[in-house]
Amino acid sequence: MKTVRVRIDPAVPESLTSGRIDTARVDATTEADIARQAAADEAAAMQDAAKFVRRVRKRLGLSQAEFSKKIDVPLESIRNWEQGKRCPTGAAKSLLKVLDKAPEAALAALH
Repeated sequence: MKTVRVRIDPAVPESLTSGRIDTARVDATTEADIARQAAADEAAAMQDAAKFVRRVRKRLGLSQAEFSKKIDVPLESIRNWEQGKRCPTGAAKSLLKVLDKAPEAALAALH
């Protein structure tokens, strides 16, 4: 692979490449557009978390009720996580990561 070095001098506008963004579109972006995109990103992250929780539970072969008892978390929390209404945080998030990577050890430590 060939390496190409480019010198950019902010004092010389011709040396600045246009890059991969559409500056006109960026300039036209409003605060409302930014807020709408942030909300969409947050919703996508919640769905990713929901898929992760559901995948961990299903890999263990447990129903929501069984999973809630095993990890000592209210059933309503499990449902909210899997439906994307809430996202696990703190210790619950860490526990889910451990259950994903080492389920037998995690379950043995819990009981």
